[in-house]
Amino acid sequence: MTQDGKIATQKGSSEISGQEDLLRVHRLRKEMDGIMVGINTVLADDPRLTVHKISSNPEDNPLRVVVDSKARTPPEYRILNPEAPTLIAVSQEASPDKIKALEEDGKAEVIICGDKQVDLNCLMDELGNKGIKTLMLEGGSTLNYSMLGAGLVNEIRVCIAPMIAGGAKAKTLVDGKGVDYMKDAFRLNLKKSYSLGKDLIIEYEVL
Repeated sequence: MTQDGKIATQKGSSEISGQEDLLRVHRLRKEMDGIMVGINTVLADDPRLTVHKISSNPEDNPLRVVVDSKARTPPEYRILNPEAPTLIAVSQEASPDKIKALEEDGKAEVIICGDKQVDLNCLMDELGNKGIKTLMLEGGSTLNYSMLGAGLVNEIRVCIAPMIAGGAKAKTLVDGKGVDYMKDAFRLNLKKSYSLGKDLIIEYEVL
């Protein structure tokens, strides 16, 4: 994120991290059982969510998980390419036709968790049943807030770049309803901080 907490401009530009941090993220991906993003991140960035900026083998790619309540993931997007397995979590409101399109030719496994929105606790149980023990959450900001609110985040690792973006409508690291009083804010314990190129990396434990 930028120094003022933005992860993208209001036009969607998100080129923030330096090269050293991009390599750090891919080393982290290589260690994970799964990587999870929300549907807004998929639509905005069309990410691959694979390990490809460092030396790796196909089996190093973790399971790609998309939280997509209404099955809006476009079947032609890179998240469904054959480089790694993909699981898409939808709600009961997802169209059967859209689910069928996502499952076609083995593009993705689709699971239903929740009535109108994906029930994150249900999803975590399903992932646990599949042997997913380490899950890396790569946004977006709404999903970050929902996961924190559900008590499902153990650790936060933030890269802060030496830039300021501004913009009232620009995405911040965590967006959502927000707490009414600071006494209700999510509490963190600082574990480690260090410089990486021009960036600052801060690692927290979520209390």
